[in-house]
Amino acid sequence: MSLRALRFVTLLLAALGLTMGAAHGLELVPKLQYDDRLYLEVTRSLYRFYGLVGGPIQLAAFVAAGFLSFRVRGRPSFRLTLAGALCLGLSLGVWLAWVQPVNAAWGQVLATGTEAEALNAYARLRDRWEYGHVAAFVAWLAGVSLLLLSVLKDTPGE
Repeated sequence: MSLRALRFVTLLLAALGLTMGAAHGLELVPKLQYDDRLYLEVTRSLYRFYGLVGGPIQLAAFVAAGFLSFRVRGRPSFRLTLAGALCLGLSLGVWLAWVQPVNAAWGQVLATGTEAEALNAYARLRDRWEYGHVAAFVAWLAGVSLLLLSVLKDTPGE
């Protein structure tokens, strides 16, 4: 794959990966004002395709950014590209450490618990889930920004 094509694929995947975090950020304030029952209903129904579609997109973006970093070693853009790839990885790490355990806990209580237990679990873990997404989004945004800057670094000036 040419360097130009690899950059395009990486930037496209990284930009698509940004959409889930941006959506979570835009929803944050209204959702934190929901009562426990509405929060449970919205959260367990709205995000079904985030993991199915968004997860593979973000993993592919991270892998593509890693390949891109390897391809541009020795070029002026290398450090920015590598830093961008590392930020995408950091975002995935934040999600795995903060958000995924909440998803697992909620899935467990929905499968085996009563409605009262589900309401309690959602109320107890909602801040960790919401702010974990915000932290992952900030890291992903930094990664996308650094990847864009890396392309500009290798672009000749006027």
